[in-house]
Amino acid sequence: MEAPEGGGGGPAARGPEGQPAPEARVHFRVARFIMEAGVKLGMRSIPIATACTIYHKFFCETNLDAYDPYLIAMSSIYLAGKVEEQHLRTRDIINVSNRYFNPGGEPLELDSRFWELRDSIVQCELLMLRVLRFQVSFQHPHKYLLHYLVSLKNWLNRHSWQRTPVAVTAWALLRDSYHGGLCLRFQAQHIAVAVLYLALQVYGVEVPAEVEAEKPWWQ
Repeated sequence: MEAPEGGGGGPAARGPEGQPAPEARVHFRVARFIMEAGVKLGMRSIPIATACTIYHKFFCETNLDAYDPYLIAMSSIYLAGKVEEQHLRTRDIINVSNRYFNPGGEPLELDSRFWELRDSIVQCELLMLRVLRFQVSFQHPHKYLLHYLVSLKNWLNRHSWQRTPVAVTAWALLRDSYHGGLCLRFQAQHIAVAVLYLALQVYGVEVPAEVEAEKPWWQ
């Protein structure tokens, strides 16, 4: 199972003139792999978010040159399933990953190569737990965003809410935020407010009575 090559550094790295550094592009692609593999494995949104967070946190502690990012990603998926009580079989993770990298290929045979990869995932999980000092439980923005969306829906005119996909856009922005290390740099409730604010800005939706209020709604 061949994966694209990586670089070195942390998930928030930037290159000249503010362009994403090579390692940031690697982390973006690997996070996309985690999300797509997670969907194919039937993972819920929270376990996928946990897998991405584990991955980014691991590479905040280590150098990308020292580890295969896609092996770390597969182990992150496996570990996130345990943390969020949605247990996954290593065989399923391997098969989905193999199909991701080789769309037209055959499933891996249960040969020595398969068992070596399975053992690598399990050993890598133990390594990640030690590096992260067993701190692999996280507070995600999802519950905050859900609460904010329900409150906003009650504030807005019903027709305004129905004709603008604010909720869908906010959830999509939240999901995309896990391509990078925002989940480690900001509090969960702040990320939830930020994606909701951006979704409202995209569609030009104004929160009722905001002009008269002493503070902006997001404060």
